[in-house]
Amino acid sequence: MDSSTSTSTTTINDLPDVILFTIIAAVSDVRSRNAASLVSHKWLCVDRSTRTSLTLRGNARDLFMLPSCFQSVTHLDLSLLSPWGHPLLTSTVVADPALFAHLLRRSFPNVQSLVVYSRNPTAIQVLAPQWPELRRIKLVRWHQRPQLPPGDDILPIFENCGEIETLDLSSFYCWTEDIPPVLKTNPRIAEKITFLHLLNPSFPEGFKAQELEDITKACPNLKKLLIACTFNPRYIGFVGDETLISVAMNCPKLSLLHLADPSALSSTRPDPNTQDFTQDDASVTVASLIEMFSGLPLLEELTFDICNNIRNSGPALEVLNSKCLKLKTLKLGNFHGISVPVESKLDGLALCQRLDSLTIRNVADLTDLGLIAIARGCSNLTRFEIQGCKNITVRGMRTFVCLLTPTLTDVKISCCKNLGAKSSLKALEPIRDRIQKLHIDCVWDDLEESNDLEVSNDLDGYDDELGNKRKKQKLDFDFYDYTTWKKLKHLSLWFPVDELLTPFLSSGLEDCPFLEEICIKVEGDCRLFSKPAQREFGLSSLEFYPNLKKMQLDCGDIIGYAHTAPSGQMDLSLWERFYLYGIRELKLFELDYWPPQDRDVNQRSLSLPAAGLLQQCVKLRKLFIHGTAHEHFLMFLLKIPNLRDVQLREDYYPAPENDMSTEMRADSCSRFEDALNRRRIED
Repeated sequence: MDSSTSTSTTTINDLPDVILFTIIAAVSDVRSRNAASLVSHKWLCVDRSTRTSLTLRGNARDLFMLPSCFQSVTHLDLSLLSPWGHPLLTSTVVADPALFAHLLRRSFPNVQSLVVYSRNPTAIQVLAPQWPELRRIKLVRWHQRPQLPPGDDILPIFENCGEIETLDLSSFYCWTEDIPPVLKTNPRIAEKITFLHLLNPSFPEGFKAQELEDITKACPNLKKLLIACTFNPRYIGFVGDETLISVAMNCPKLSLLHLADPSALSSTRPDPNTQDFTQDDASVTVASLIEMFSGLPLLEELTFDICNNIRNSGPALEVLNSKCLKLKTLKLGNFHGISVPVESKLDGLALCQRLDSLTIRNVADLTDLGLIAIARGCSNLTRFEIQGCKNITVRGMRTFVCLLTPTLTDVKISCCKNLGAKSSLKALEPIRDRIQKLHIDCVWDDLEESNDLEVSNDLDGYDDELGNKRKKQKLDFDFYDYTTWKKLKHLSLWFPVDELLTPFLSSGLEDCPFLEEICIKVEGDCRLFSKPAQREFGLSSLEFYPNLKKMQLDCGDIIGYAHTAPSGQMDLSLWERFYLYGIRELKLFELDYWPPQDRDVNQRSLSLPAAGLLQQCVKLRKLFIHGTAHEHFLMFLLKIPNLRDVQLREDYYPAPENDMSTEMRADSCSRFEDALNRRRIED
């Protein structure tokens, strides 16, 4: 070939269309797909024709903005359309609800999975007939349930969607008596349901025994069941041995089973000093657990999280391991006696060697010896969560981590009396170069600094991972000379009210070069304090994390005075200033913010100081405020130059039923959105 001949350059556009379609279809990140669609018109067409999941935002009244180029979408989320929380398909929101539903059907003809905010039955009554082939549906509602006959909110699904397989009511404010009658009166459709999500924190007591039996009888082909139940034996209709056995008999195909007491779903952190055996035992025996586990051979994920004692549960867990050979994920709450090793012999939970995710909560008799035995037996754990286990110490936790160094990447330590912030970080030092996700409670304990942590004499005789005996030997952790959390990407922290963030930086987490997301939850009653101890919480100190782009700042469980602070007390607006001061120093792209609340008036609203501080976050592109806001406070946010997506959500039970005079009105939201959309934003 003549060397003077120019060599053509091959680009990705030269690939056959089938391969290019496959490559772009494999991209799951939304922003990456959006960027790819800007490369060329060809890539734009490929992206639009291969996108299968779409979440619509914007105002429902702007029908001319409804996209019609996503004909392949099978999962459609309408729950975030604004004005958020208002009935979607009513004349007050859209001029012609029937026209809106028809346009949705034409724009997305292949929808099989739907999410919608259903404040009243109107939305689902209009939408369900548009997609009779729907297989998966999730209803969302945080407002009070309308005064309707039982089941009327859900009945349109069964009347119009004969192929429904998944029903998710985990974020739908309803009554427990709404579910069983609808399933019983539509047996043909109920038999097709394979996934039922009823793990709803709005249920004050959960489903009673008869209701649980009716649900499982009506849906014999269930593969996934998540449900909140009444386990407290003091309540009428509590779930006991017979009901649990009936669940296994009625639904033998279950691969995921999540049974929880409603109080176990609360995000409120209990007092670590009270974590012990509860006053009452659950009416659940080991024999019934053994029979139940024996009837569910296909289980892959099990959660049994209750708030009453189940004692001496070790033998039941051994049967769980021998009968459920596919089990990978396990969460236990108030199960006692899960691991009681004698002379280094493994028992109970420690025999579940196939687990890769384990959560144990409120196990009053779990000791360091039992925890270490679990690490020796469950040697494939990648995720571990421990909560409310008061007998676990830094020595036991550190030995546990050492034994799981090759696999462990996700750890949560919460509400353990002997594991404060410094102790937890000391225990996790052996995996600080591997861990990717971490949660700790920022309770500043007085940990004595020591280079060596001696193994207790009680640990003599245990085998290490190499099969050698550790007899009277020191574990010298200086061998782990790591100074950087090299792979940590997600960090979650809990703070009591009036505690500062600043000490956290000097506790051992100073160097996290790849940290992308931080979640901060603050909880407590600020009415117990006249004012904060310092001027600011310390958010500005997080600027040392160069890649920090996302933050969740949850002050929703801070209780205080909204407008009625007595003399000498700060109202919530000044506490908001305390927690948000310094946020301007962070280069955040995305922020979720829960304002503090006054429960006496059921108000969680953005204050003037908060709006002023948030407008200083010049890099923000997404801002989600989980509460209400006055319209003129919202207008402050227009000063954020790159802000594109703003959501106001009253997503707490129960959301305020009567919108306040200038908060969350549909017209207020619309005027703000119009002003936001008129700006020119550089992408």
